[in-house]
Amino acid sequence: MTLAVAEMYVQGVSTRKVTAIVEELCGLEITSTQVSRAAAELDEQLSAWRDRPIGEITYLILDARYEKVRHGGAIVPCALLTAIGIGPDGKRSILGCSVHLSEAETHWRSFLQSLVDRGMRGVKLVVSDDHGGLKAARQAVLTGVPWQRCRFHLMRNAMTHAPKVAMRPEIASDIRRVFDADEPAEAERRLRDVVARYQKPAPQLAAWLEENVPEALTVLRVPAAHRRRLRTTNGLERLNKEIKRRTRVATLFPNEASLLRLASAVLSEISDDWETERAYLTMEAR
Repeated sequence: MTLAVAEMYVQGVSTRKVTAIVEELCGLEITSTQVSRAAAELDEQLSAWRDRPIGEITYLILDARYEKVRHGGAIVPCALLTAIGIGPDGKRSILGCSVHLSEAETHWRSFLQSLVDRGMRGVKLVVSDDHGGLKAARQAVLTGVPWQRCRFHLMRNAMTHAPKVAMRPEIASDIRRVFDADEPAEAERRLRDVVARYQKPAPQLAAWLEENVPEALTVLRVPAAHRRRLRTTNGLERLNKEIKRRTRVATLFPNEASLLRLASAVLSEISDDWETERAYLTMEAR
């Protein structure tokens, strides 16, 4: 019964509904506190999953999403940090997750350092968005590892620098033309043309493109067959949607530990499925 109650909780069923289900099926009256206590029994197993050894990782993808948590008598957004790794065998797994009240550098640095402490090594590329805290932490912990800025987020950021809304489709088309290049040299040539094109009508946009777009071209230095899955964090975004599907029932978590418990249970289950599937990338690709 304890396992069944905990599983219902992990599947996103609210404690109130779990109480009603158990009473209807078994004639037992249990409180929401007892439901939470049953779920807490999973903590030891989930902690072991988060602390398991990692080993060699070729590609590392990082992202965060926010959930509402009660903290200090107030309802605040809480960051769920998540890391996906793709190993030398081409298979992907969820390396771990962490819950903090923000994406500040100190929180990202602690999370990344925990991955290193667990044995993560050999990372050849990090894929993430341009969040300031994550960027500083990555540079401190994974010094010298090439970084691919998520193209989806970059494109969205670029639109905010358009001097006129009517110019956005044209700007997006020009950036996509840069992204469509097959080689770094060709991408750099196309970027110079785009920057020159906007130098007079939109000088601030031109300066922004010149400074930021190169950060999204790093993926051109990995095998061509890998680029489509490494040019954005979309793979992790889809993972976040699965987490949201489970957490939207709860709406509000009573504390950070409750969010970490549910997220860990969902992510460990998904990671197990990934690790038994066929390779995500063919690592012999050129």
